[in-house]
Amino acid sequence: MTDVPAKPPEECETMIEVRVGVDATDRELMDLLARRFGYMRAAARIKPERGAVRDEQRKAYVIAAAVKDAETRGLPGDVIAQVWERLVEGSIAYEFEEWDRIRD
Repeated sequence: MTDVPAKPPEECETMIEVRVGVDATDRELMDLLARRFGYMRAAARIKPERGAVRDEQRKAYVIAAAVKDAETRGLPGDVIAQVWERLVEGSIAYEFEEWDRIRD
């Protein structure tokens, strides 16, 4: 980690600047993932039945929305679909663990 502030991608002129930006972005992503998994803990607490944890309709909606947003931003939709598939499946697994943990 470095104390050098990250430049926007279009202002980077060296690989050091790019790497500083990537590392800063990764830390921001980790903050966002921590918040997202907090919502999974909340869902596990709120859902009255374990069977409600997996919702295939909601999963499909979340992935489709991410792909649409990605394509609007000029990002590769197929890559985002793969990332979100893994993210949503990991979130579901985590929510199952939390659901079981708080009810044991």
